[in-house]
Amino acid sequence: MAFGGSFWGKYGMLVLNMKLAGQAALVTGAARGLGRAIARRLAADGAVVAVNYVVRADAADSLVDEIRDAGGRAVALRADIGDPAQAEALVDATTRELGPPSILVNNAGVAYRATLDTFEAVEMEQMRRTNVDGLIHVTKFAARGMKAAGYGRIVNLGSIAGHGTALPGNAFYAATKAAVGVLTKRFAMELGPFGITVNAVAPGFILTDLVKVGRTPEEYIATVERMQNAAMVGRTGVPEDIANAVAFLAARESGFVTAQILTVDGGRMDYITHG
Repeated sequence: MAFGGSFWGKYGMLVLNMKLAGQAALVTGAARGLGRAIARRLAADGAVVAVNYVVRADAADSLVDEIRDAGGRAVALRADIGDPAQAEALVDATTRELGPPSILVNNAGVAYRATLDTFEAVEMEQMRRTNVDGLIHVTKFAARGMKAAGYGRIVNLGSIAGHGTALPGNAFYAATKAAVGVLTKRFAMELGPFGITVNAVAPGFILTDLVKVGRTPEEYIATVERMQNAAMVGRTGVPEDIANAVAFLAARESGFVTAQILTVDGGRMDYITHG
């Protein structure tokens, strides 16, 4: 089955349109999962795309090849965004190769599952370094060019975990994603006068490799079934569901939408609180 509407052709091949023609997009953590689908969608909409990765060079290169084969333009750029020097170099390389990014998607993320009894400070620090610090670093450096241009679209990847879902073991991951929500609103306030919008997408349970982390195969299957039952639409999400939401917020037409967190969860009903 082909997902994602306009960016897939009859035979499941990437089909380009020119909605984002003339724009450069930087997508962090784009070698797999949500980032891969987002980069593919933005390329399909006509943007030239920087595919950031840390360790999965082959996956990043294959996505670049796919985009190029469809007539688009993309480059794979390695950087650990938790390191501010590498984050700055990533933005500089994007500018050098494709032009200053007018679209930034802060997608890179790490998941660490634990309870109070099993909590490890080192694991938490590594997760926070990517999920929070990395977002700050790349936004800081990408915003420079956006300010100069008087235009920009920044989309952060949060999670409904940050809203307060009841899924066991994700309290500390949720804390980092709650931080993403706060930073989204504060950065929107700071950057709005420069013509830059800052929004977030909060995915629900999406079928990616990330949701397998810390779960046995049996636990994964049971979790998928539970999440299907918890969603009003009766299914779990796929990466293209999130890519479509990001594409909406990245569009020129979304210029009056900022400081928002768009929840894309199929109508989850297992929240601890809606407050």
